Amino acid sequence: MSKERFHELLTEAAQWLSKHNVTPALAKPLNHQFPANGDWYAEIKWLCQSGSEEGWLCKYEAGGIRYGQVFKPSAELANFSVDVVLMSNVVGPHHSHPNGEIDLVIPLAEGAAFDGTTEGWKVYEPGSAHKPTVSGGEAFVIYLLPDGAINFTT
Repeated sequence: MSKERFHELLTEAAQWLSKHNVTPALAKPLNHQFPANGDWYAEIKWLCQSGSEEGWLCKYEAGGIRYGQVFKPSAELANFSVDVVLMSNVVGPHHSHPNGEIDLVIPLAEGAAFDGTTEGWKVYEPGSAHKPTVSGGEAFVIYLLPDGAINFTT
């Protein structure tokens, strides 16, 4: 049931995202629509924690990062793929986002941040690249990738 509910909640976000351009400015309306102090976010956080414990989320591990693709792009998800990572004070592999990347940052430790964002949404525009970094403790990061497009460079 948990994975199905996770899909339902992310379908809601993906359908909303499909009506907007993927630019860094999108983070502000996302944080208004799906705020870190709201019920939607609280349930997503709980599902990340329980999914990780149950083994259907973040089922792989490499370089101190637990990760895994939860859903492939689909019409229901507005052609976004959904991946989740669990990172703690680590720099991940450099990659680029041909179509952009929309991230939901869910800290498990106070002060934990993903690329400088401590909680809520962060958006990378199409053609951007980075080494994903979590500092200050442990955090889940949910990645929504338009068309599932990502290119790892290291």
